[in-house]
Amino acid sequence: MRIVRLSVVSLVCASAILMSGCAGSTDLRIQNDTQRARIAQLESELRTANLQLDQLRRQLDAAGQKEGIEVSSLQRKIAALEEDLSKKKELIASMQEKLLGLGAPLPVELTTKLEDFANANEMVTYDADRGIVKFKSDLLFEIASDVVATTAVQAVKSLCGILNSEEAKQFDIIVAGHTDDIPIGKPATRAKHPTNWHLSAHRATSVLNVMTGAGIKPERLSVRGFGEYRPVEPNAPNKGGNPKNRRVEIYIVPQGV
Repeated sequence: MRIVRLSVVSLVCASAILMSGCAGSTDLRIQNDTQRARIAQLESELRTANLQLDQLRRQLDAAGQKEGIEVSSLQRKIAALEEDLSKKKELIASMQEKLLGLGAPLPVELTTKLEDFANANEMVTYDADRGIVKFKSDLLFEIASDVVATTAVQAVKSLCGILNSEEAKQFDIIVAGHTDDIPIGKPATRAKHPTNWHLSAHRATSVLNVMTGAGIKPERLSVRGFGEYRPVEPNAPNKGGNPKNRRVEIYIVPQGV
């Protein structure tokens, strides 16, 4: 319960800061730093819980189909840990959503440019309410890699032209990578990207590199890698994935957030 109370307090504080307008960008940065630290702690707990779950599953496999107290105990522990993991993922996703969603509405001129850009590109959608440009990873990258596809480079550069306009220069940019829950399978791919977390961060970094090459100032940019832990739609059972969860999101936020 302590975790839940902390998260609610954090989110209420964030809302209060937004409602107070310029009660200070410094206060907003402090709130964001606190929120990021809490998310990092939860992600560490999530990794530890996943390791524990893998260990319990191996123990259950070793016990085979035998019946008895030991097997029943393992099954209960696995069920409890899976429930705890699910709650942690939901909490992390909620906190990340609030963290990245902080920011003033974008200027009308900038919103219009971004809407026109999205309408002209099949790989792009634009969420005007939250100031997010979304790229579909299946079209943005070469298969099973973090290499931005040749056909997608120009689209990213076109976006950079908008983000370097007078209307956008007052904003910073967060590049966030996401995957579905299909594990990294090919050994060659796994050598470069050991987990979906790595792949999502590496893909976001590749987009960032294209953006700096197109003239976006590095001090305006940052990268997030969320792996499989922030799906927009449920993945198929048994780590079956969902193409809609494979994406790169570009958040346009106030400076210093």
